[in-house]
This record gives sequence, C-alpha cells and structure tokens, in this order.
Amino acid sequence: MKTILVPVDFSEISDAVVAEAASLARALGARVVLFSVVQPPVVLGEYAPLMENIAELNAAGEKSAARLLAKLEEKLRASSIEVASDYVVGSPISLIVDQAEKHGADYIVMGSHGHTAFYDLLVGSTTHGVLMRAKCPVIIVPAKDPKSAKAKKARGRR
Repeated sequence: MKTILVPVDFSEISDAVVAEAASLARALGARVVLFSVVQPPVVLGEYAPLMENIAELNAAGEKSAARLLAKLEEKLRASSIEVASDYVVGSPISLIVDQAEKHGADYIVMGSHGHTAFYDLLVGSTTHGVLMRAKCPVIIVPAKDPKSAKAKKARGRR
C-alpha cells in the first residue's frame, strides 16, 4: 500500500492540503499519515527568566496539535481513508523529511503559503526545504490568491 505524508501547520491552507491528499489517496488506494511539527518558542537571552514557561508553552502546542490532528483524522476516516497521525517538537524541514523516510512515504503533499521571494529569502521556506531534501515526490498545494478571492466575493455581491 502506498503512503502519503501530509505535513500540516493548521494554517488557512491546511484544509486544501488535506483535501488534495485525500483525493490522491482515493485514486491510489493509499494511506495518509498526517504530521505536524510543533515549533518551540524562540527565547532571546534577555528574556531568560521566561524560560521556565517554555515547557508549558510546548505542552500547550503539543496538546493543540494532537486535538487538531484528531479532527483531521476523523474527517478522513469518515471518507473511508486509512489514516494515522503524529506530531513532534522541533525544526520542520528535517523532521518532515525524516518522517517521510520513517513511513516509507511515496509522496509528500504539503502547502505553500504564497509568501514573496523576499520573505522566503529572509525567513526561509519550509516547503522549499522539504522539496530540496525529500527522496520522494513532493506535491505542493498553492496558496489561494487573495486578489482572486476578493474579486470573486465582489462579483458575488452584485
């Protein structure tokens, strides 16, 4: 059975990514592995006294990820798709690539937030990093163009 790894960050595009993965899973008779990376908060030296709260913040992030993954799992199971999920704390790019290898993923389906090239240059792009390092095909679900969404809403009001 083929496996599709679906990294989700629970942003606006996550539903579209899961829907695309579900469609591919149905076509291939594949199972879906939902995966989320909880990024630990960045603490600068001058805020060191706040470091004792990091464990609480991580725990809250993990609890939220588990709850949201369970909802997505339930939705896919209702569509008769075999699904599993997992989350880890750490750096997204390497962990997504590691999970793809761990599960023997045949595909990775993930979203692109549609940031500008300048943003990606300064901050980096998780999608780009995974695309460059993955050993299996990566299917990228593009972010919706906010201009076209606004135009559709405007036309609908007429």
